[in-house]
Amino acid sequence: MLKSGRIEEYKEYSQFETLDKFNNSIEMFLADHKKDFTKSELIAFKRLVRYSAKFVGVANAKIGTLLKAINEKANGYGVSRSTFERMLRKAKQFGILTIKNTVKAKGGKGHNVYVFNSIDVSKKEKLTYCNEDEKPCGSKDEQPKQQEETRDFKANKIKELNKRMDTLDHTFTSDYVPSRFKDIVKCFFNDAKTIEEYWRMVKIDTYHIRGTLLDDETILHTAIHSFKQMISKLKKGKVKNPIAYFKGVLSKQVTDAYSSELYS
Repeated sequence: MLKSGRIEEYKEYSQFETLDKFNNSIEMFLADHKKDFTKSELIAFKRLVRYSAKFVGVANAKIGTLLKAINEKANGYGVSRSTFERMLRKAKQFGILTIKNTVKAKGGKGHNVYVFNSIDVSKKEKLTYCNEDEKPCGSKDEQPKQQEETRDFKANKIKELNKRMDTLDHTFTSDYVPSRFKDIVKCFFNDAKTIEEYWRMVKIDTYHIRGTLLDDETILHTAIHSFKQMISKLKKGKVKNPIAYFKGVLSKQVTDAYSSELYS
Protein backbone atom coordinates (compact mmCIF):
# COMPACT_ATOMS: atom_id res chain seq x y z
CA MET A 1 0.00 0.00 0.00
CA LEU A 2 1.32 3.43 -0.92
CA LYS A 3 1.82 6.14 1.67
CA SER A 4 0.10 9.49 1.27
CA GLY A 5 2.37 12.20 -0.06
CA ARG A 6 2.98 14.93 -2.59
CA ILE A 7 2.45 14.39 -6.29
CA GLU A 8 6.22 14.29 -6.89
CA GLU A 9 6.36 10.98 -5.03
CA TYR A 10 4.18 9.29 -7.67
CA LYS A 11 5.81 10.59 -10.87
CA GLU A 12 7.30 7.13 -11.50
CA TYR A 13 3.80 5.85 -12.29
CA SER A 14 3.50 8.07 -15.36
CA GLN A 15 3.15 6.03 -18.56
CA PHE A 16 3.59 8.97 -20.97
CA GLU A 17 6.72 10.61 -22.29
CA THR A 18 4.99 13.85 -23.26
CA LEU A 19 1.74 15.72 -22.66
CA ASP A 20 0.86 15.37 -26.34
CA LYS A 21 1.03 11.58 -26.13
CA PHE A 22 -1.17 11.68 -23.04
CA ASN A 23 -3.75 13.89 -24.79
CA ASN A 24 -3.73 11.62 -27.85
CA SER A 25 -4.37 8.59 -25.65
CA ILE A 26 -7.30 10.34 -23.96
CA GLU A 27 -8.74 11.33 -27.34
CA MET A 28 -8.55 7.74 -28.59
CA PHE A 29 -10.23 6.52 -25.44
CA LEU A 30 -13.08 9.03 -25.71
CA ALA A 31 -13.57 8.20 -29.39
CA ASP A 32 -14.53 4.68 -28.26
CA HIS A 33 -16.17 5.37 -24.90
CA LYS A 34 -17.56 8.91 -24.80
CA LYS A 35 -21.01 7.44 -25.37
CA ASP A 36 -20.65 5.37 -22.19
CA PHE A 37 -20.47 8.42 -19.93
CA THR A 38 -23.20 10.89 -18.99
CA LYS A 39 -22.64 14.60 -19.50
CA SER A 40 -21.80 15.08 -15.80
CA GLU A 41 -19.45 12.10 -15.81
CA LEU A 42 -17.60 13.50 -18.83
CA ILE A 43 -17.15 16.83 -17.05
CA ALA A 44 -15.69 14.99 -14.06
CA PHE A 45 -13.45 12.85 -16.28
CA LYS A 46 -12.03 15.86 -18.15
CA ARG A 47 -11.36 17.68 -14.88
CA LEU A 48 -9.36 14.71 -13.61
CA VAL A 49 -7.43 14.73 -16.89
CA ARG A 50 -6.54 18.41 -16.35
CA TYR A 51 -5.23 17.62 -12.88
CA SER A 52 -2.91 15.01 -14.43
CA ALA A 53 -0.66 17.38 -16.37
CA LYS A 54 2.20 18.12 -13.98
CA PHE A 55 3.44 14.55 -14.04
CA VAL A 56 1.69 13.42 -17.15
CA GLY A 57 -1.12 10.96 -16.53
CA VAL A 58 -0.88 10.96 -12.72
CA ALA A 59 -3.06 12.85 -10.22
CA ASN A 60 -3.46 12.72 -6.46
CA ALA A 61 -6.05 15.47 -5.88
CA LYS A 62 -8.82 14.76 -3.40
CA ILE A 63 -12.30 14.26 -4.80
CA GLY A 64 -13.52 17.24 -2.79
CA THR A 65 -10.87 19.46 -4.39
CA LEU A 66 -11.82 18.28 -7.87
CA LEU A 67 -15.53 18.81 -7.23
CA LYS A 68 -14.90 22.32 -5.93
CA ALA A 69 -12.94 23.19 -9.08
CA ILE A 70 -15.70 21.77 -11.28
CA ASN A 71 -18.60 23.44 -9.53
CA GLU A 72 -16.91 26.86 -9.36
CA LYS A 73 -16.83 26.93 -13.17
CA ALA A 74 -20.02 24.98 -13.81
CA ASN A 75 -22.33 27.99 -14.24
CA GLY A 76 -25.02 26.25 -12.25
CA TYR A 77 -24.35 22.79 -13.71
CA GLY A 78 -22.84 20.96 -10.75
CA VAL A 79 -21.36 17.49 -10.36
CA SER A 80 -22.08 15.41 -7.26
CA ARG A 81 -19.65 13.16 -5.42
CA SER A 82 -21.65 10.08 -6.40
CA THR A 83 -21.40 11.12 -10.07
CA PHE A 84 -17.64 11.55 -9.74
CA GLU A 85 -17.26 8.14 -8.12
CA ARG A 86 -19.43 6.55 -10.81
CA MET A 87 -17.16 8.10 -13.43
CA LEU A 88 -14.13 6.59 -11.67
CA ARG A 89 -15.70 3.13 -11.72
CA LYS A 90 -16.42 3.37 -15.43
CA ALA A 91 -12.98 4.71 -16.29
CA LYS A 92 -11.42 1.87 -14.30
CA GLN A 93 -13.73 -0.70 -15.91
CA PHE A 94 -12.81 0.50 -19.42
CA GLY A 95 -9.12 0.27 -18.59
CA ILE A 96 -8.08 3.90 -18.98
CA LEU A 97 -7.58 4.45 -15.25
CA THR A 98 -5.87 2.64 -12.38
CA ILE A 99 -6.70 3.80 -8.86
CA LYS A 100 -4.10 3.28 -6.14
CA ASN A 101 -5.10 3.70 -2.52
CA THR A 102 -2.78 5.27 0.04
CA VAL A 103 -2.52 5.28 3.82
CA LYS A 104 -1.63 8.17 6.08
CA ALA A 105 1.64 8.15 8.03
CA LYS A 106 -0.29 7.92 11.31
CA GLY A 107 -2.67 5.29 9.97
CA GLY A 108 -6.02 5.47 8.26
CA LYS A 109 -7.01 5.78 4.64
CA GLY A 110 -5.34 8.54 2.66
CA HIS A 111 -6.04 10.11 -0.72
CA ASN A 112 -6.17 8.12 -3.94
CA VAL A 113 -3.58 8.25 -6.69
CA TYR A 114 -5.10 8.21 -10.18
CA VAL A 115 -2.89 6.73 -12.89
CA PHE A 116 -4.00 6.99 -16.50
CA ASN A 117 -3.05 4.02 -18.66
CA SER A 118 -1.60 4.44 -22.14
CA ILE A 119 -3.52 2.99 -25.08
CA ASP A 120 -1.70 0.80 -27.56
CA VAL A 121 -3.62 1.27 -30.81
CA SER A 122 -2.65 -2.22 -31.97
CA LYS A 123 -4.08 -3.71 -28.76
CA LYS A 124 -7.22 -1.64 -28.24
CA GLU A 125 -9.26 -4.79 -27.72
CA LYS A 126 -7.44 -5.20 -24.38
CA LEU A 127 -8.74 -1.97 -22.85
CA THR A 128 -10.97 -3.59 -20.24
CA TYR A 129 -9.16 -4.60 -17.04
CA CYS A 130 -10.29 -6.38 -13.92
CA ASN A 131 -8.05 -4.88 -11.24
CA GLU A 132 -5.20 -2.55 -10.41
CA ASP A 133 -2.66 -5.08 -11.65
CA GLU A 134 -4.03 -4.41 -15.16
CA LYS A 135 -4.92 -8.01 -15.88
CA PRO A 136 -7.33 -8.14 -18.81
CA CYS A 137 -10.78 -9.57 -18.07
CA GLY A 138 -10.93 -11.39 -21.40
CA SER A 139 -8.25 -12.83 -23.62
CA LYS A 140 -7.40 -11.40 -27.01
CA ASP A 141 -9.41 -14.16 -28.66
CA GLU A 142 -12.44 -13.86 -26.37
CA GLN A 143 -13.17 -10.15 -26.79
CA PRO A 144 -13.63 -10.15 -30.60
CA LYS A 145 -15.96 -13.11 -30.09
CA GLN A 146 -17.96 -11.13 -27.52
CA GLN A 147 -18.09 -8.15 -29.88
CA GLU A 148 -19.32 -10.39 -32.70
CA GLU A 149 -22.03 -11.86 -30.44
CA THR A 150 -23.14 -8.34 -29.49
CA ARG A 151 -23.36 -7.33 -33.15
CA ASP A 152 -25.36 -10.48 -33.97
CA PHE A 153 -27.73 -9.79 -31.06
CA LYS A 154 -28.37 -6.22 -32.25
CA ALA A 155 -28.85 -7.39 -35.85
CA ASN A 156 -31.41 -10.01 -34.77
CA LYS A 157 -33.29 -7.40 -32.73
CA ILE A 158 -33.47 -5.11 -35.78
CA LYS A 159 -34.70 -7.98 -37.97
CA GLU A 160 -37.33 -8.86 -35.38
CA LEU A 161 -38.51 -5.24 -35.24
CA ASN A 162 -38.69 -4.99 -39.03
CA LYS A 163 -40.66 -8.23 -39.16
CA ARG A 164 -43.14 -6.82 -36.67
CA MET A 165 -43.50 -3.67 -38.74
CA ASP A 166 -44.17 -5.78 -41.85
CA THR A 167 -46.95 -7.79 -40.15
CA LEU A 168 -49.28 -5.21 -38.63
CA ASP A 169 -52.71 -6.64 -37.85
CA HIS A 170 -56.06 -5.53 -39.31
CA THR A 171 -56.38 -2.59 -36.90
CA PHE A 172 -53.67 -0.82 -38.94
CA THR A 173 -55.59 -1.12 -42.22
CA SER A 174 -55.94 2.20 -44.06
CA ASP A 175 -59.31 3.94 -43.85
CA TYR A 176 -59.91 3.76 -47.61
CA VAL A 177 -60.68 0.02 -47.27
CA PRO A 178 -64.42 -0.45 -46.50
CA SER A 179 -64.93 -1.86 -43.03
CA ARG A 180 -67.21 -4.67 -44.27
CA PHE A 181 -64.54 -5.87 -46.69
CA LYS A 182 -61.85 -5.62 -44.03
CA ASP A 183 -63.98 -7.59 -41.57
CA ILE A 184 -64.34 -10.56 -43.90
CA VAL A 185 -60.71 -10.62 -45.08
CA LYS A 186 -59.24 -10.30 -41.57
CA CYS A 187 -60.86 -13.60 -40.60
CA PHE A 188 -58.41 -15.35 -42.92
CA PHE A 189 -55.55 -12.84 -43.34
CA ASN A 190 -55.13 -10.73 -40.22
CA ASP A 191 -52.55 -8.47 -41.83
CA ALA A 192 -53.11 -4.84 -42.82
CA LYS A 193 -50.86 -5.01 -45.88
CA THR A 194 -52.64 -8.11 -47.25
CA ILE A 195 -56.11 -6.62 -46.68
CA GLU A 196 -55.09 -3.45 -48.51
CA GLU A 197 -53.67 -5.51 -51.39
CA TYR A 198 -56.97 -7.35 -51.87
CA TRP A 199 -58.87 -4.07 -51.97
CA ARG A 200 -56.32 -2.65 -54.40
CA MET A 201 -57.25 -5.47 -56.80
CA VAL A 202 -60.89 -4.40 -56.47
CA LYS A 203 -60.09 -0.76 -57.27
CA ILE A 204 -57.98 -1.74 -60.30
CA ASP A 205 -60.65 -4.04 -61.71
CA THR A 206 -63.52 -1.56 -61.27
CA TYR A 207 -61.69 1.68 -62.08
CA HIS A 208 -63.41 2.27 -65.45
CA ILE A 209 -66.95 1.33 -64.45
CA ARG A 210 -67.20 2.75 -60.93
CA GLY A 211 -69.98 5.31 -60.74
CA THR A 212 -71.56 4.39 -64.11
CA LEU A 213 -73.77 1.32 -63.97
CA LEU A 214 -72.17 -0.15 -60.85
CA ASP A 215 -72.39 1.86 -57.64
CA ASP A 216 -70.07 1.47 -54.66
CA GLU A 217 -72.46 -0.82 -52.81
CA THR A 218 -72.69 -3.21 -55.76
CA ILE A 219 -68.92 -3.27 -56.17
CA LEU A 220 -68.44 -3.94 -52.45
CA HIS A 221 -70.99 -6.76 -52.51
CA THR A 222 -69.30 -8.28 -55.58
CA ALA A 223 -65.84 -8.05 -53.99
CA ILE A 224 -66.99 -9.78 -50.79
CA HIS A 225 -68.73 -12.52 -52.79
CA SER A 226 -65.60 -13.03 -54.93
CA PHE A 227 -63.41 -13.27 -51.85
CA LYS A 228 -65.68 -15.92 -50.34
CA GLN A 229 -65.50 -17.91 -53.57
CA MET A 230 -61.70 -17.76 -53.49
CA ILE A 231 -61.59 -18.90 -49.84
CA SER A 232 -63.86 -21.84 -50.67
CA LYS A 233 -61.44 -23.02 -53.37
CA LEU A 234 -58.44 -22.27 -51.15
CA LYS A 235 -59.79 -24.53 -48.40
CA LYS A 236 -60.17 -27.32 -50.94
CA GLY A 237 -56.51 -26.98 -51.92
CA LYS A 238 -57.25 -25.73 -55.43
CA VAL A 239 -55.61 -22.29 -55.09
CA LYS A 240 -51.86 -21.65 -55.17
CA ASN A 241 -51.91 -17.86 -55.41
CA PRO A 242 -54.89 -16.48 -53.43
CA ILE A 243 -54.69 -12.87 -54.63
CA ALA A 244 -54.31 -13.83 -58.29
CA TYR A 245 -57.22 -16.27 -58.01
CA PHE A 246 -59.32 -13.61 -56.26
CA LYS A 247 -58.63 -11.16 -59.09
CA GLY A 248 -59.73 -13.72 -61.65
CA VAL A 249 -62.99 -14.48 -59.82
CA LEU A 250 -63.60 -10.76 -59.23
CA SER A 251 -63.12 -9.88 -62.91
CA LYS A 252 -65.70 -12.46 -63.92
CA GLN A 253 -68.16 -11.39 -61.20
CA VAL A 254 -67.78 -7.70 -62.11
CA THR A 255 -68.28 -8.42 -65.81
CA ASP A 256 -71.43 -10.41 -65.02
CA ALA A 257 -72.78 -7.69 -62.74
CA TYR A 258 -72.02 -5.00 -65.31
CA SER A 259 -73.68 -6.98 -68.11
CA SER A 260 -76.73 -7.64 -65.94
CA GLU A 261 -77.15 -3.93 -65.19
CA LEU A 262 -76.47 -2.98 -68.79
CA TYR A 263 -79.15 -5.23 -70.29
CA SER A 264 -81.72 -4.95 -67.52
